[in-house]
Amino acid sequence: MNQPVAPHPNRARIGRPIGKLIFSALYRGSALHPERVPLTGPVILVANHAAFLDGPLVFGLAPRPVSFLVKQEAFSGFFGWTIRNVGQIPIDRSVGDRAALATATAVLERGGAVGIFPEGNRGTGEVQQINSGAAWIALRTKAQVVPVAVMGTRVPGAGKDDWPSLRSRLVVDFGDPFQLVVDPAVPGRDRLRLASEQLRDALASHVRRSRVENGPSTDVH
Repeated sequence: MNQPVAPHPNRARIGRPIGKLIFSALYRGSALHPERVPLTGPVILVANHAAFLDGPLVFGLAPRPVSFLVKQEAFSGFFGWTIRNVGQIPIDRSVGDRAALATATAVLERGGAVGIFPEGNRGTGEVQQINSGAAWIALRTKAQVVPVAVMGTRVPGAGKDDWPSLRSRLVVDFGDPFQLVVDPAVPGRDRLRLASEQLRDALASHVRRSRVENGPSTDVH
């Protein structure tokens, strides 16, 4: 089997200023507590997911280059060419895409950062349930996990495909890093389930706390 080829770190590094420019010129993007993200070593950013702009927003405002797992359907046309060339990783969500997980693992083993939306699909962003991929990678690589609350990308009452108005305030709130800790004596399948529950609880708690502190929408000044 071929070894996974991780995106070159320079790709994500080059793309970040572009994302930052977009979210400062077209929107009022704001990163809260970026100092909580370790700047070196393997890190997984796990974020809630409610709208299309979530990924580009976190990518542009994160304090270090990040390779996100992005649905493979997005890798077409000019947008697909763009995200591929800024170091993002396609994933087939219809199957357990081991190749995508292996590529993300390779990024982390090289000391890089990976971004994952563990909910899988866009929803309310309340993190009611998640897929196990993020926990599997975290256990395998022993990477630090940073919960990320994204707010403002989906206006209350709007659909998941709607975009916020230009110059809206969009917020990315980084939480405290942690490592998943599960008793190694627990059987593998149960270890993954417990780790996934631990990750979901941490992300959901951070999202709730961030909404209380900063408001549920973009009305933060």
